[in-house]
Amino acid sequence: MRTVELLLDPELDRRVRALWARLHAAGVRSLATHPHPTNRPHVTLVVVPSLDALPPLDLPVPVSLGAPRMLGRALVLPAAGLHDLQARVWSAVGSDNPLHAPDRWVPHVSLALNATPGSDTLLSGLPPLTGAAVAARSYDRETRTVTGIPHRPAG
Repeated sequence: MRTVELLLDPELDRRVRALWARLHAAGVRSLATHPHPTNRPHVTLVVVPSLDALPPLDLPVPVSLGAPRMLGRALVLPAAGLHDLQARVWSAVGSDNPLHAPDRWVPHVSLALNATPGSDTLLSGLPPLTGAAVAARSYDRETRTVTGIPHRPAG
């Protein structure tokens, strides 16, 4: 299975990593400690068996990361501004993962997986973080490798 992921601009990436570090310092097992070299802040658009039908992605696209919240057992920053792009990708690649269906998809950047309830209060009062998704990649879950996804300038 392959993902289609959006990568954040350098400043937004840095700010998310700072939150990972802040959570880790508070005793939350955040993504700051995830050892795999491909670990970085991102938004997953879809998970599919093949990228053959993937349309060109128009990037950069503005992104606003909202107040931390729990999404299942994950502590995340919800991401706004990506639904149209995700719906186009979903329609083109024919994903059968219901969690990535446009009407159910919750765009987000993960901060901590398997977080305890209430972990979001450690970051209460955090103002929205704004920036852009500037690049795309695909993570191959079988080989645990990433490849860049070509994109064209937006607008």
